[in-house]
Amino acid sequence: MKALDIDDLKCAAKTFCELMCKENHTSLIGVTDGKAVGTYVEHRFKEYLCEHYDLEIGSSAKGIDLPGDGIETDIKVTSIAQPQSSCPFKNARQKIFGLGYNLLVFVYEKTDTVKGCLLTFKYCAFIDKSRTADYTITKRLREMVADDANKDDIIGFLSDRNVPGDEIVYNDLADEILAHTPKQGYLTISNALQWRLQYGRVITLDNKIDGVLNYEW
Repeated sequence: MKALDIDDLKCAAKTFCELMCKENHTSLIGVTDGKAVGTYVEHRFKEYLCEHYDLEIGSSAKGIDLPGDGIETDIKVTSIAQPQSSCPFKNARQKIFGLGYNLLVFVYEKTDTVKGCLLTFKYCAFIDKSRTADYTITKRLREMVADDANKDDIIGFLSDRNVPGDEIVYNDLADEILAHTPKQGYLTISNALQWRLQYGRVITLDNKIDGVLNYEW
C-alpha cells in the first residue's frame, strides 16, 4: 500500500467530500450536536485513508490526528453556520508563528430529510503550518517590522493585543519577531483555555495564497 504524502492527503480529502455528499447518513438523523457530527466525519475520513494508504493515525497523546513524518496534520470539521473549532493551547508563540502543524478543515452543511440526512461539504481547506498564525496580529507585526519598530514597540503591541504571557514571554517573542519576521497567518485565533480557531477568512481566499488550498462546491 502506498505511503500517504501531503499531495495524496489533499486529493483524498476532495474525493472523500464528493463521496460523502452522495451518501444518506442515517445515523446522523436528528443529531444537532456539532461535535458528534465532527467525530463522525473525522472517523469516516480516517477509515477512508486507511483503506487506500499506509499512514500513522494519531492519538490524544500525540496531539494531532495525522502525526506521520511529512504529514503533521490535524483534522477539523465544522459547520458552515459558524466555521470555527478549538485546539490545544501550547504557548503564545503559536499566535504569531503558527500552530506548528498543518490543518485540514472540512466545512459542511447538514440537512435532515424525511428519509435521511445529507451532508453537503461547502469547503475543504488545507492550511500549511506556515499559515496557521493569527491574521490580524501577524499583519500588524509585519507592518511594524517593515517600519523599523523597536523591541519596546513590539512588546507594547503584544500587551495591547492581550497575547497570553508575562514580561519574560513578551521579551522573548519580541526578540524572535525582530530576528525572524513572521509569515502572514490566515486564521483568527481567539484567547481561551484552548485556542479558538475561526476559518471565515481562510475559506474565502480562492487559492490565491501560497500555503492555503481550498476546494469549494
